[in-house]
Amino acid sequence: MTRENLADASDTLESAADATGDDDAAERLTSLADQLDGLATRDRDPDHGRLARIENALNDLEDSDVTEQVQSAHESVVAFRETVEGV
Repeated sequence: MTRENLADASDTLESAADATGDDDAAERLTSLADQLDGLATRDRDPDHGRLARIENALNDLEDSDVTEQVQSAHESVVAFRETVEGV
């Protein structure tokens, strides 16, 4: 299964980290981008719990100065999560 949605979300968050004026938000965005990049390239799919934690972190960042990019990344994560079997 392709994990393009996770790779797209990672790229979007990297751009958002570069664009934000908030150092704390930039650090969180970079961390999330790194996590998503790792999930996009590893051998097995991430579980729903891991994806839910990432979604919650993205929800916390939606009120930042890069809202549109965060929302776009969130949509990509949700799109991938819909393809994961389980709960």
